Amino acid sequence: SYSDILIEREVLMQKYIHLVQIVETEKIAANQLRHQLEDQDTEIERLKSEIVALNKTKERMRPYQGNQEDEDPDIKKIKKVQSFMRGWLCRRKWKTIVQDYICSPHAESMRKRNQIVFNMVEAESEYVHQLYVLVNCFLRPLRMAASSKKPPISHDDVSSIFLNSETIMFLHEIFHQGLKARIANWPTLILADLFDILLPMLNIYQEFVRNHQYSLQVLANCKQNRDFDKLLKQYEANPACEGRMLETFLTYPMFQIPRYIITLHELLAHTPHEHVERKSLEFAKSKLEELSRVMHDEVSDTENIRKNLAIERTIVEGCDILLDTSQTFIRQGSLIQVPSVERGKLSKVRLGSLSLKKEGERQCFLFTKHFLICTRSSGGKLHLLKTGGVLSLIECTLIEETDAS
Repeated sequence: SYSDILIEREVLMQKYIHLVQIVETEKIAANQLRHQLEDQDTEIERLKSEIVALNKTKERMRPYQGNQEDEDPDIKKIKKVQSFMRGWLCRRKWKTIVQDYICSPHAESMRKRNQIVFNMVEAESEYVHQLYVLVNCFLRPLRMAASSKKPPISHDDVSSIFLNSETIMFLHEIFHQGLKARIANWPTLILADLFDILLPMLNIYQEFVRNHQYSLQVLANCKQNRDFDKLLKQYEANPACEGRMLETFLTYPMFQIPRYIITLHELLAHTPHEHVERKSLEFAKSKLEELSRVMHDEVSDTENIRKNLAIERTIVEGCDILLDTSQTFIRQGSLIQVPSVERGKLSKVRLGSLSLKKEGERQCFLFTKHFLICTRSSGGKLHLLKTGGVLSLIECTLIEETDAS
């Protein structure tokens, strides 16, 4: 909608302003460093000239010093004090340079970038633990139960509920080990090659996301079996589950791809444009966003088909137009059918009476191509109106009444 586009535009403008501020701070830091380098070059040249002058002085004084058997004790004390002062000045100057860099915007940006990476490692560790609980506390015990003499669940249902869960766990265990290895080499953090390994394997997430609603439906059907429901409650009582249900663990992989996109977006916000990893991280973010859009579209299409079929099953006579995959459900609700006007007069039923509301109430369903009008029987079943129950919206004309009266 237009409001959503405005919100997205506002978010993008805020991100653009943030990036412009980062660029400006980087420019200021670069200018400061350039001035420091110029000052250091001048200082180096001055010190070189002093060294040359001192060398010449030493060469002139060498014959005189050679003739002396012992140096004056006062000269030794003066040299020792001078050496101490030079060391103190050098340490103070170095401390000032380090302190200036610590307070610079570039250092602050690098600290935030490192913090994002550390949070990413912690989140990945938590996610791997969740997958471990899903596989070891639910998937593998249910596989064993399906192979028992009186199985409470079939192997096909186990495969439908836990599709690709074990493969996803193995994939993220490898990814997590790679992240920990990168952290061991801190402050050098190279992450792009890890995402290059992860990206080709993400098609298994497509299958999992596509199957998610179906897996929850199969699980709900299996819970109708008392033996399975009792066994599942025993598994959920495991302390490793921390009181969470199986449905919760099955939902965690649904949010992992968006979490990676958010992390990469924050990481890129604190990665300089000349950074060696920037292009690789941008490529990984674009691929993940593309995969996220595909999965969202697939989930939306699947949900729409299931919604249409659910409505079609509630209608006693059935409705063939709902079997069209391009028919998108919009909304449903109750409307009051007003009696038609005959000969300038309303029908005998009073508009304000309860009998009209009961008799005139219709259950309506709005789709992109058709409008369904149904009546609900005492048993709760829906029946299409015999005349005008299915209205085609393809050739409709919308008339807007501007006169409020």
